[in-house]
This record gives sequence, structure tokens and C-alpha cells, in this order.
Amino acid sequence: MSSNISILILTKNEEHDISGCLDSVSWSDDIHVYDSMSADSTVEIAKQFGAVVTQREYGDELAFGGDEAAHRNWGLKNIKFKYEWVFIIDADERMTPYLIKNIQLLLASPTKHVAFSVQRRDFFMGVWLKHVQTSPFYMRLVRPEKMHYERLINPVLIADGTVGQVDGFLDHYPFSKGVDYWVERHNSYSKFEAQQIVANRKNNTPFSLVKAFIEKDFHRKRFHQKELFYRLPFRPFVKFLILYFGKKGFLDGRAGFTYAILQSIYEYFIVLKTHELEQKENK
Repeated sequence: MSSNISILILTKNEEHDISGCLDSVSWSDDIHVYDSMSADSTVEIAKQFGAVVTQREYGDELAFGGDEAAHRNWGLKNIKFKYEWVFIIDADERMTPYLIKNIQLLLASPTKHVAFSVQRRDFFMGVWLKHVQTSPFYMRLVRPEKMHYERLINPVLIADGTVGQVDGFLDHYPFSKGVDYWVERHNSYSKFEAQQIVANRKNNTPFSLVKAFIEKDFHRKRFHQKELFYRLPFRPFVKFLILYFGKKGFLDGRAGFTYAILQSIYEYFIVLKTHELEQKENK
């Protein structure tokens, strides 16, 4: 089965997961693997599958080699997709048949939207983390010329136009390589999250509690809302309470409790590293 949708898979050293991802998008006849200079067999597996591989080197100073938003923006702008619409997916994610069907039906008719969000299901310890997820909706079906990424690490997509939503699940296996890999990865993330926080405080106007709620400009409002969260006392504990009780993560059983604990530890790393960076800046 073919379609009028291109696929963009983001990779670095994903030999463990790439085959399953490729299988889940095999219905498309335009699959692109955008690789950050993998040192394993990721590229070979992708080429054997018939995917178009684009590799780009962008340094080693950050968790995945550089400014992640700039790297992804380069891909959106320079990769020659066959179709107008592109579905963006990570190697540890899988498109479900129902999602594929709904996307194809959706794009069979013209739409005013420039992007669509899908619901992602994160799995841990064999359990769908249905409740404890921070946000289950992610913008993945996009028109590349209408999109750009922001943030140094864990970048977010910003759409130049309206965004719709499509039914169906995108399944995600963040612990497919084991807990050690997840902890190592998030330890790196925490360093760059801290750097992003310090950089934001330098480059933006002073924090305003009022603007966190009434600011009309989306980007400035988001800055003040993030700063509000970053300034909360006992933030790691607050994050645990939000995930485990506020979002009813306890309904996800042991997996939900463990995931909420891991996320609060990750938040504590960010707190410690932000404080450390600010102390260095003030010397």
C-alpha cells in the first residue's frame, strides 16, 4: 500500500529499534531516515529496507550532537520529500494500523490545517502509561514549510497555522533499551535543560506572574509559564504529585509509580544543574 504521505525517522544509534519502526511505516513509498552520524548499524538497516538516508554531522557538544532544534529545522528545510505532508516519528515509536487508516482518510480531502497532533501511548514494564504521561498529544503530521522547532534540547514544533487532531495511537517504547539507557539519556538532557533555563533568563524580560496568565503573545506567555514552574519550591516533589496524584498516575500501578519517581529525579537533576550554572555565572 502506498500513500501521499512521506515519513521522516530521526535516528542516532538506533539499531535496536529501527527495524520495528520501519515495519510500522512500510505502507509509505517515501521513507526518509535523518541520521545523526550513527556509529552502529542503523544506516545499513535503513538502506536495506529501502529508506532514503540523510546523514548530518553537527558536533558533539550536546546530548545528541548539537542544537537539536537547528538540526531538525535543517532536515525539514533540506530533505527532498516526495509529498506535501510528512509524518515525523522516532525509532522507538510505532504507527498503529488505526492511526494510519485515519491519516489516509483525513488527507483524502483538502484541509485548512498545516499540522495534526496524534495521541502517543508510552509503554513501561509492559503497561500503557495512560494517566501518568505529562502530555499524550504530539504534533507529528505536518507540512514542513509551515513548521519550525524551538528549544536547544527536547525541541518543540511550532506551527505557522492552525493545528488539528487525528484519532489513533502512536505507540512509544522509551525503555526499549533498558532503564540504564533512559537514565543516562535524561542525565544528559538535564544538563542542557539547565542551560536552556539559564539562557532563557538572560534573553527574556524578567519573570512576571501576571504575564504567565494574561500575556497575549504565545511565546512570551510560554516563557513566563515555564519560569513559574521552574521557580516552584520543592519542584521535583511537586512534579511527582502532579503526575502521580494530579494526573492519577496511581491508576497505572507499579509502572506509574516508578515512572513518576523517575521523572521527579530527572527534575531534581535540572534543579541542581541550574543552580550550579547560575552560581558560576554570578562569580
